[in-house]
This record gives sequence, C-alpha cells and structure tokens, in this order.
Amino acid sequence: QVQLVESGGGLVQAGGSLRLFCAASGGPFSSYAMGWFRQAPGKEREFVAAINRSGGSTDYGDSVKGRVTISRDNGKNTVYLHMSRLKPDETAVYYCAARRSYSASVETRARYRYGYDYWGQGTQVTVSP
Repeated sequence: QVQLVESGGGLVQAGGSLRLFCAASGGPFSSYAMGWFRQAPGKEREFVAAINRSGGSTDYGDSVKGRVTISRDNGKNTVYLHMSRLKPDETAVYYCAARRSYSASVETRARYRYGYDYWGQGTQVTVSP
C-alpha cells in the first residue's frame, strides 16, 4: 500500500511560480509511475503531468505544456511539479497519484484517473489576479 503526501501549495500571484512536492512511502517508489492532476471547484479532475518509473519519460496536459515540469528523485521517494506563469483559472486542489508500472515509458492511461491506484489528499493552489 502506497501512501502519498502532497505539499508546497499556497497562494501565488498570477504570473508567479510554485513547486509542489509529493512524498511517497510504503512501496518500492522506483516501481511506480507517477502523475499530477488538479481539480477546481465544480469541475472534473484534470490531468496535469505524468512521469515514468525512471524519470526519463514525461507527458503533459495541453493547457500546461511549456509552463510545467514534472520530475522525480527515486532516492528521496519524491515527485515534483514545478509550475510557472500561473493563471488565476489554475486555482485548484492538486493531487499526486501512483500506479505500479512495468513500462519503460509513460503510458496513455497515465492521462486518466483510472490509470492510477493510489492518490494523495491534495494540496491547495490559489492563484490571485
């Protein structure tokens, strides 16, 4: 059973940057593909980014490409999400997710909620105008 704990959220002005952290425990971290999603009030949970087991393969949602970087440190059991040029409509709860993976690259299902078995509780990101 993998436990995921997100941190790093907070209040940031539009155009600013933020780095989110997801600390994992309870499993062999390097065996898990990881993803970040976000959910704004009244909206569906949206795919933000995904990364494969080794960190050598990544994928991004269309709305964040070029402004967001996902990375991981398997020695620290942590995955990161660096976001820049943030917009007010990106205010949301950001969730980290994990799935046991046997693939060397990011799989298509990494873009969907059903592609993950474990979820964190989320961290709030608020972008002020």
